[in-house]
Amino acid sequence: MLKVAIVGCGKIADDHAAQILRIAGCEIVGVSDREPLMARQLSERFPVRRYFGELTELLTETRPDVVHITTPPESHFGLAKLCLESGCHVYVEKPFTVYEKDARTLIAIANEKGLKITAGHDDQFRHAARRMRTLVHNGYLGDGPLHMESYYGYELGKSGYAAALLGDKQHWVRRLPGQLLQNVISHGIARIAEFLTTESPRVMACGFTSPFLRSMGETEIIDELRVIVCEDQRTTAYFTFSSQIRPSLHQFHIYGSRNGLLLDQDQETLIRLGGKRLKSYAEHFVSPVRLAGQQLGNVFTNLRSFLGNDFHMKSGMKHLIECFYRSIVEGRPVPIPYREILLTARIMDDIFAQLDAQESSAASRSGFCEPARQ
Repeated sequence: MLKVAIVGCGKIADDHAAQILRIAGCEIVGVSDREPLMARQLSERFPVRRYFGELTELLTETRPDVVHITTPPESHFGLAKLCLESGCHVYVEKPFTVYEKDARTLIAIANEKGLKITAGHDDQFRHAARRMRTLVHNGYLGDGPLHMESYYGYELGKSGYAAALLGDKQHWVRRLPGQLLQNVISHGIARIAEFLTTESPRVMACGFTSPFLRSMGETEIIDELRVIVCEDQRTTAYFTFSSQIRPSLHQFHIYGSRNGLLLDQDQETLIRLGGKRLKSYAEHFVSPVRLAGQQLGNVFTNLRSFLGNDFHMKSGMKHLIECFYRSIVEGRPVPIPYREILLTARIMDDIFAQLDAQESSAASRSGFCEPARQ
C-alpha cells in the first residue's frame, strides 16, 4: 500500500484527492494546510484519517511515501525540498517552481536521494493527448516535428479565482514574477517543450494588458501573450495565451515533413492532417468527408471511454498520478522526463525576463512587437 499525503487544501487539492482515491493500492494518510480549518474540511470531504496545520508534523506522524504539493507556486520549492529531504517522492502542481534554478535543484536532490518527482502537467495525459503522442513516436509526422502551435485561452471574470485576482491588489498571483501568466501557461508551454530537441531554444515574447482589462482600470496584469520558440535550423513553435479571443481555445497543432496532427483539448478530439493534396476538385469534397469521418470516430472513442468510467474532466490527472506511482513502485521511468520539466521552466524564465525588461530593451529583445507592458 502506497501512503500518500497532500499539502495545501484549496480547491485543486479536492481534484487530487478524488483522483488518488480512484487508484488501487494507495491511501491518503494525511493532509496539511497552514489554515487547519482547510485541512480539517478536506479530511472530512474525503476518507482521510488525519489532518495537520504544519507539514513537518504531517511528515513525522504519517511518514508518507508520496506527497502531493497543491499550494501556491511561490511555496513549491521550499515544501518540495523539505519532502525530498524527508525521503518522500513528490508530485508538484503546476507551475513546478517559480524559477528554473529551483527546478534544477529539486531534481538534483531527487536524483541524489534515489527519489522521484514530477510536475502536474496533467493536460498532456488526457485521452486524445496520449493518442497524439503515440502517433508522433510511431513516425506519423515523418522525421519528427518541424513546427508546433500551442493555444491556451483563459476567460477572465468567469470564475471566483479570476474575480478575486482582479479585485485584490495583494492577491498571491500578483506576487509571482509572471503574475497570471506564470500560474497558467505552463500547460501550453509544456506541450511545446515535450517535442523540442535542444536544451536552450531561442525565445521571443510579446505581452500586454488587453483593452478589456485596461477599461476596468487594470494596468498590471498581462492577459495577452504571444511567443515564438525556435531551435537553430530545426523546430519552431508559436505559443498564444489570450483572455479575449473567442472561442477560448485549448489546442495544439504539430506538423512534420509528411503529416500533421490537431489536438483539441476542449472537445477531446485528435485529427490527422494528411500531407498530400488530392487532385482537382476532389480536395473540396473528399477531404471534408474524411475529416467528418475522423470527427465521428472521435465521438465513438470518447463514448467508449465514457462507458468505461474513464471519461471525466480530470482523467489526465488520474493517468499522470497512476504513471507516477507505477514509476515509484515498479522502478519505471518518470512519466514526464526531467529535461521537459526543466525546459518548460527555462522557457518561462525567458518569457518573464523579456516582459519585465525596460521598454526599449523589451522591443529590441523580442524583435517583433512593441513594449511588453503598456
